[in-house]
Amino acid sequence: MEKFVNNAFIYAILAMASGVFYREFTKFCGFTEWTALSVVHTHYFILGMMFFLVLGLVEKNIHFMGQKTNRALIGYHAGLNITAIMLFIRGVLQVTATDTLSHGMDAAISGIAGIGHLVLGASIIMILLAIKKNCEE
Repeated sequence: MEKFVNNAFIYAILAMASGVFYREFTKFCGFTEWTALSVVHTHYFILGMMFFLVLGLVEKNIHFMGQKTNRALIGYHAGLNITAIMLFIRGVLQVTATDTLSHGMDAAISGIAGIGHLVLGASIIMILLAIKKNCEE
């Protein structure tokens, strides 16, 4: 359970840092429209901190962790961070109004963020299946 709480703590710090960056960076640039930077904060709070706090409680009661589940958690971390990094990059480009971005680079940013979401989704399903399996035993 301590591992889950430590992960939650790290994601809470990342969430707060990304929230402060979003607020200060957009204020500094005089940007008032919606930007992808605004959702990095919530991704890290909900999918990072809250998810691992809940997993810690579930592990304490059900003991679902195993080798496959450990691999799914590595995938979860990778998917969440790839997604957040690409949202961060997209948001910075939106705020700075970078018009020099080629169509290919724009598509690459969206594609990599999509891959992050896919890895995240697949990992969630694997973790939930492991929990379900241990609930039935």
